[in-house]
Amino acid sequence: MTKRRHLPALFATAALATAAGCTDDEAPEVGRYANGDLPRGETLYSTGTAWGPPGDFNPISAGEVTGLNGLGYEHLFIFDTVEQRIVPWLAEAGEWIAEREFRVQLRSGVKWSDGKPLTAEDVVFTFELGKIDGVPYANIWDWLDSAEAVDELTVLFRFSEARQQEWDNFLYTNEIVPKHVFEAYTQEELLTGPLDPNPVVTGPYSVHSFDETQVTWVKRDGWWATEALGLEVQPRYIVDFVTTGHAEILNLLIEGRIDLANNFMPGIDDFLKGEPELSTFYDKPPFMAPVNTAMLIPNTTRQPLDDPEFRRAMAYAISPGEIVDEVYGGMVSEAHPTGLLPIWERYYDAEAVSRHGFVFEPYTALDLLAAAGYKDEDGDGFVETLDGEPIALQLVVPAGWTDWEDAATAIARDLNDVGINVTTSFIEAAEVDAVRVNGDFDMLINNASGVTNSPWSHFQYLFELPVRDDQNRANFSRWEDEHAWELTQELSTLPSDDPRYPEVIAELQVIAMRDLPAIPIWYNGAWSQACNAVWTGWPSGDSAAPGVYPSFWGHMWGLGSVRLLTEIRRAE
Repeated sequence: MTKRRHLPALFATAALATAAGCTDDEAPEVGRYANGDLPRGETLYSTGTAWGPPGDFNPISAGEVTGLNGLGYEHLFIFDTVEQRIVPWLAEAGEWIAEREFRVQLRSGVKWSDGKPLTAEDVVFTFELGKIDGVPYANIWDWLDSAEAVDELTVLFRFSEARQQEWDNFLYTNEIVPKHVFEAYTQEELLTGPLDPNPVVTGPYSVHSFDETQVTWVKRDGWWATEALGLEVQPRYIVDFVTTGHAEILNLLIEGRIDLANNFMPGIDDFLKGEPELSTFYDKPPFMAPVNTAMLIPNTTRQPLDDPEFRRAMAYAISPGEIVDEVYGGMVSEAHPTGLLPIWERYYDAEAVSRHGFVFEPYTALDLLAAAGYKDEDGDGFVETLDGEPIALQLVVPAGWTDWEDAATAIARDLNDVGINVTTSFIEAAEVDAVRVNGDFDMLINNASGVTNSPWSHFQYLFELPVRDDQNRANFSRWEDEHAWELTQELSTLPSDDPRYPEVIAELQVIAMRDLPAIPIWYNGAWSQACNAVWTGWPSGDSAAPGVYPSFWGHMWGLGSVRLLTEIRRAE
């Protein structure tokens, strides 16, 4: 989710870098939280990713430290969003050598920050950690049989089932850790404990310092990609601050004291032509790259949300255009009825959309409700269930996420207009997370279906089975469709060039639009506002070769965000 809490002003005007006019030798005027000895011309200041103090520096427990899984630890592959394929990173090559065997060849010369070489044993050890119950990627051992170090730089993976799409996804979303360091930790430490805040890494940066308000990374000498790929990160230091209110961040951007803000900032388009110039991914609406789909999630275990026809009436009643224009000011775009992101638009099935899709048509919503038997018998303006019971639904979103609050208000109003009684409730983000997992909700908004290597991930998000007491990662609507799940599992095994691959995607699109286990509304943006006072050359969707998102969000590193640090340059 894109978090949006208003925290205390931890980095006020006096607590950040000076305005952009300082020289390399001048230290930023920073408060007690920032590093006053960092030269402004060598330092990139960012915010909008961290919403609390740096976590436990533990990639196994998914400790939230900005850059931990991209500036520090690295992936075997990264996903190229333009070519839409995984490309080697720590690995030099990878290929299926048999129906259920995949071989990874590591790059020679890659070293950990303590000087020890990266070897096949590190890769095998990282995968073997998944056998510990509670490790986030433990489920890979449901279909991975073994990981074997053939020699110093070669790993052979054998599978019980070759889930090619899921495997590609794993390779760029999970980091490799050093065996010689992590083998000393107990299972409890790996799962829950804080690890060494000076991690041993292969990436271009190591931890310089941190406190409750920021983490600072410093460039390492000898990063392997400089020689192997000709890549050189430009900032010597990266300082990422805990996020505060968007009004304060906007002021700091305009003044040239923050270089990159990855949080939602309404009205940013009014400031793009100022001095210093600010940049967004696109220079006109929608301004932001679409990276996940915001969807209305109905709890299909509750009446009348268990009825696909009722959900279809809801879909026709909601105006995505109002949310795009009034809530976001054109910074985002309406979602496709399938929920599939534009990166997969070549798979859109126009015929299926014409038969099963939906648009904002309140009169059609009224007709659908009436045809399905939902009537207002007591004259209160709202329809009852098929059993004649009152309907009173609640839509929950996190308090303080102002754009989602406004979107929820608009959705509830639209549904009320067609006779569906919906109210909103704004609760703490942690409470929303809890009810989403345990199923104690009527409706909520979620955007966990994002850019990946394959539409497989979107359909897994919609249809994953079995439904458990706690739904931690997918199928939050708890809709049970065995056929859709079988198709999704089949899709995970197919190579992208298999003729069956687009056929399965087409079948799943029909089911998604017909049954609407979730209702796509808008494409959430990769919020990114950059200042060009100190650093310029930010990645742009308007350029001839877009593909790198100017974002420090955790999953963006697997999409190659480290490349933005090699592409930006010092402003004149």
